[in-house]
Amino acid sequence: MTPAPDHIIIAPVLIPLLAGALMLFYEERQRRFIAIVSAVAQLVVAWELIDMGTHTPTTIGLYLLGDWPPPFAIVLVIDRLAALMVMLTALLALPCIVFSTARWDRRGQHFHPLFQFLLMGLNGAFLTGDLFNLFVFFEVLLAASYGLALHGSGSLRVRAGLHYIAINLAASLLFLIGVSLIYGVTGTLNMADLAQRVPLIPPESRPLLAAGAALLGIAFLVKAAMWPLCFWLPITYMAAAPPAAAMFAILSKVGVYVILRVSSLAFGSGATHMAGLGAEVLVAGGLATLVFGTIGVLASQGLGRLAGCAVLVSSGTLLAVVGMASSAGGSAMVAGALFYLVASTLAIAALFLMVELIEREQGALAGILTVTAEAYGLGDDEVFGEDEIRDTTGPGVAGATTVLGLCFLACALLLSGMPPLAGFLGKFAMLSAVLGSVETDGHISDVALAFTGLVILSGLAALIALVREGIRTFWASDEGELPAVPLIELAPVLVLLALTAAMTVKAGPVMRYMEATASMLNHPHVYVEGVLGTEPVPHAPAPPAEGTTP
Repeated sequence: MTPAPDHIIIAPVLIPLLAGALMLFYEERQRRFIAIVSAVAQLVVAWELIDMGTHTPTTIGLYLLGDWPPPFAIVLVIDRLAALMVMLTALLALPCIVFSTARWDRRGQHFHPLFQFLLMGLNGAFLTGDLFNLFVFFEVLLAASYGLALHGSGSLRVRAGLHYIAINLAASLLFLIGVSLIYGVTGTLNMADLAQRVPLIPPESRPLLAAGAALLGIAFLVKAAMWPLCFWLPITYMAAAPPAAAMFAILSKVGVYVILRVSSLAFGSGATHMAGLGAEVLVAGGLATLVFGTIGVLASQGLGRLAGCAVLVSSGTLLAVVGMASSAGGSAMVAGALFYLVASTLAIAALFLMVELIEREQGALAGILTVTAEAYGLGDDEVFGEDEIRDTTGPGVAGATTVLGLCFLACALLLSGMPPLAGFLGKFAMLSAVLGSVETDGHISDVALAFTGLVILSGLAALIALVREGIRTFWASDEGELPAVPLIELAPVLVLLALTAAMTVKAGPVMRYMEATASMLNHPHVYVEGVLGTEPVPHAPAPPAEGTTP
């Protein structure tokens, strides 16, 4: 157990909380300054947390609120996985905030405070060490995301946002019921303590525990957008303002993170009677989501919906790998999945930022939103609001259209998994691990072959769809050249793509970090010892024979 140096572990939660509260006393210009300072500070803190994990790979950092001992304390836990997700959040936040200052933060009230509270909820969800506070941080980030999804005006955005709110409120109810059942059976919600107690649950209480875990899993899978719980995602992300949609690219990864965390601790190999709980569901659901997302990518008639379906492809891929790793115990699969998670999230966020820049024509928005507006019988002013249509131009940058086309090409190559970029490296690492896990008879399983084929087909579908959109936009358009793109909107896209390029160049060190992270997940005793100071119970004791004294 390592004490938190200078309270840095709680900083990713406190910084956005204080920044969001402080913004309520200032005007818009001051809010932008506070938002950028907050994002930079979170990036510095995230780098320090990553650096801690790199130099002390087996250390778990704790922050005990109120200085109560675990498992009674409200505890924040930092390990390599949590540090990775906090860093990814910070890397997305700064470009999205800068992009929003061009004009999107003026489309409604309190954009920057809502954005800061979203960051607070995300960081808290990644750092918390117990399920109840995970629920609290989930509600914080969801409440902020509701405001961001509805930010601005227009009928389509409101309809999609209300659908999003209804789905997630239902998921929150399931989350709360599942947590209550687990607490009723185990007497604890601390994840490290659950790893100790779950193996000792008597047989008569295991069905109730499994029911609680199933309800909890459904809530997480709604957030991870697993089929058939994913129909809300493409329309919601498509209709949201670009900086909000780009930040939403990580929201589906919260569900994947929690499933990975909870399954590795409470329902992993230590809980022998519940080992691999839900693994088959994750594999089947992940493959179905991958198929659904691939079809959606091919069928999309605009970049907004295409980007939303790309999120489904990413989530389906990750869920299937997590399920296969849970049943096979393959840390190499998880390492490749973590590399792919980071690369795909950055690329999808960049694509969401580019959607409106590419589809901006003569001061009006076009593409899939216009197609959807026609389907609803709405005009552009009803979809976006009059102010959003009115102010869609700005001082441009010479050659920005060419740069934008190159950025779009880079996104297409990343999402389709073309070598040698980071998207290819992540997929290659996953497929190598999946195909390397053979059954006892030496044959590759049908599930592994199906997953490999679907990943390759999803990459081909993404390439076809994005090339089609690129030709339509940059080559075959009869509407004239695209308007000049302001530097303040183009720079965040370049930064996100530069991060994926850095992952490609530094693939060796990055993959070593992912492998060490996956190894820690595969050895939950490191987490349990770091939080509680004791090793987890290796297995449940055998029930006494009939007629004997236990």
